[in-house]
Amino acid sequence: MTRQYGIIGWPLGHTMSPALHNWGFQGLGLDCEYQVWPTKPEQLDDFMYQVRETPIHGLSVTIPHKQAVMEHLDFLTYRAKAVGAVNTLYWDRDRLCGENTDVAGFIAPLVKLESLPESALVMGSGGAARAAVAGLMELGVSEVAVTNRTRSRAQSIAHDFAVRYVDWDMRAEESPGLIVNCTPLGMQGEFRDQSPWDGNRFPENAVVYDMVYNPLETLLLRQARKAKCIVISGLDMFLNQGLAQFELWTGHRLDEAAAREVLLNKLAR
Repeated sequence: MTRQYGIIGWPLGHTMSPALHNWGFQGLGLDCEYQVWPTKPEQLDDFMYQVRETPIHGLSVTIPHKQAVMEHLDFLTYRAKAVGAVNTLYWDRDRLCGENTDVAGFIAPLVKLESLPESALVMGSGGAARAAVAGLMELGVSEVAVTNRTRSRAQSIAHDFAVRYVDWDMRAEESPGLIVNCTPLGMQGEFRDQSPWDGNRFPENAVVYDMVYNPLETLLLRQARKAKCIVISGLDMFLNQGLAQFELWTGHRLDEAAAREVLLNKLAR
């Protein structure tokens, strides 16, 4: 019987996860299928019941379920607990477990830099922002700050990780070595022509990392490139968190370069 995998979130129109995982399954000759399951918040309880009854063998979790899904699980990994959010579900015998591969995905392109910035500002307050802060802490970045339009949410992350909070309206007054966008600003659709940063106020020699991967080059990254900053696309994080998911589910590590080409071709279409 075909093993079922998939992704839940709301909405899910932009996801490239099926392209990555189904390519991996097919290339390895695995009898598996990865589907898209759009799931509204009020549908989460019923869906999680189906996960156990079907069963569904692995699940990607995205906005807005990364925290709400945790109460439905039997076990959380250290990283999932540290982040306070889950993006991957897998089975360990009869236990339904939660992991956060966003941290590994976030770190992957940063460790390839010639030198790691000493300070960082994370913009956003969702699961991706929590993963980014957790990753920066793992890397030992000494000065980490977080900001978001909704003050209470950013302050919650700042409290949980013991990092500094910056008021959203004062963010451009900062001069971090690394600017990380974890907001939807710049994403394909209604936010495409928006940026979370003033294009005329990039710190000199900053690294600008946008978690948005569709479009591949956001307004933020175009402006940062023009300002001679080092830029990192959200495709790097998406690819590496997906590779970690696939390995967790199957025990197989996909070829990174080939997987990147699959995603680039999908974006081009």
